[in-house]
Amino acid sequence: MGKLLKITLIGVALALLGERIAHFMHRNVMFREIEPVELPNCQLLNGIEYGSEDIEILPNGLAFISSGLKYPGMFSFAPNRPGEIFLLDLNDEHLRPSSLRISRGFDLSSFSPHGLSIYIDENDDTVYLFVVNHPHISKSTVEIFKFVEDENVLVHLKTIKHAALYSVNDIVAVGPESFYATNDHYVTDFILRFVEMLVGLRWTNVVYYSPSDVREVATGFYSANGIAMSNDKRFIYVADVTGKTINVLEKHANWSLSPVKVLQLEALLDNLSVDPITGDIWTGAHPNGLKLFKYSAEDPPGSEVIRVQNIHSDNPVVTTVYANDGSVLQGSTCANVWEKNLLVGTVFHKALHCKLE
Repeated sequence: MGKLLKITLIGVALALLGERIAHFMHRNVMFREIEPVELPNCQLLNGIEYGSEDIEILPNGLAFISSGLKYPGMFSFAPNRPGEIFLLDLNDEHLRPSSLRISRGFDLSSFSPHGLSIYIDENDDTVYLFVVNHPHISKSTVEIFKFVEDENVLVHLKTIKHAALYSVNDIVAVGPESFYATNDHYVTDFILRFVEMLVGLRWTNVVYYSPSDVREVATGFYSANGIAMSNDKRFIYVADVTGKTINVLEKHANWSLSPVKVLQLEALLDNLSVDPITGDIWTGAHPNGLKLFKYSAEDPPGSEVIRVQNIHSDNPVVTTVYANDGSVLQGSTCANVWEKNLLVGTVFHKALHCKLE
């Protein structure tokens, strides 16, 4: 009887495990193939070969691009090369990205830049660049720089560490030292992270940080990823990458957030950006998650750019603007627009520029 019970329990456990794996594969669109959607007037940016994970564009057309991310379980073409922040002037027809110099005293050898955000001081127009950094791969810090445009240099101002910022993916700055941040996993070990996602635990969150106030302001995400703020600064948008949703949250005077709506999509959404003119949400997405984590040069991960119009309406319009099987662009993470320019970044590959009509 005892042997039969053990066999039964093992059978039940295997059945449950199979169900969780099947659910995980379905939820994460591991085997989804996409139809190509081409854009005219596109070119890869020369000089960016090791990723362009996030992009932020100033009102004057200067774009910051994070490159060289090292992340647990993620492929890298240059695992021993320090990360960089590139600067690209979208007013220049030649589109020549250049690596920004960073002031002395900052540890460049362990720089692994991830999410980016810009804050512009309304009093003196000082530009602050916030950078998620993984200096020891599994640990997270937020680095604050001042951008000195005349010298094309980033002056390092501060490193922020906090227990609540345990696995930061992306940030949106709301002050010279304050921001909202997404934690994309609860645990730091790669195997445990996979188990966390496999079981479907909604442990990840959004944290508000300021020097005097640090607290969780939203939770219940499978894997909180990209984060952005509406142009009127009333709403925060959060991408749940494995949940395949964009979550709309209302921002209150005390910096708390309350849920407004959830938009379900069919792709693994990464970073979010907001069109500074129209308010449309743009995102880089992963059409095939399995290819992203099990990299093969013969069958690389594809890229997808999605635009969401009128997200606050009853009928948002979702459009796949660009889709590629990896033959041109591999593993897209972000899509940012400025005037008629579209920049598409990737986890570990190149960066694409397209002229929108």
